[in-house]
Amino acid sequence: MDGMILCIDDEPVGLRVRKMLLESQGYKVLTATSGREGLQLFATHPIAAVVLDYAMPEMNGDQVAIALRRLKPDVKILLFSAYVKFPDDVMKWVDSYAVKGDHPTALFNALQKLLAC
Repeated sequence: MDGMILCIDDEPVGLRVRKMLLESQGYKVLTATSGREGLQLFATHPIAAVVLDYAMPEMNGDQVAIALRRLKPDVKILLFSAYVKFPDDVMKWVDSYAVKGDHPTALFNALQKLLAC
């Protein structure tokens, strides 16, 4: 696969687990514990897709998604959150979503589907 997956989430333990799970499936993964850190990594690495939490301090996921789109309009963004319903104004900035707490295959399937587009 060209590029890497960037995971942005303010929960370090979940982020580490997600990194290990995705790497076990053959993905190259970078992690960031804030939107600002994620944007810095995004600007300096060949990112193919972003797995993005919604509820974070400083910048919510939709704010990060808007900034990502300004840098690279065609980047694939998967919103990965404990929330199961989002307003339309949030969803217009992302390509897909998956729910935290679902079986890890839900994340893998959503990411594979997103990257296949």
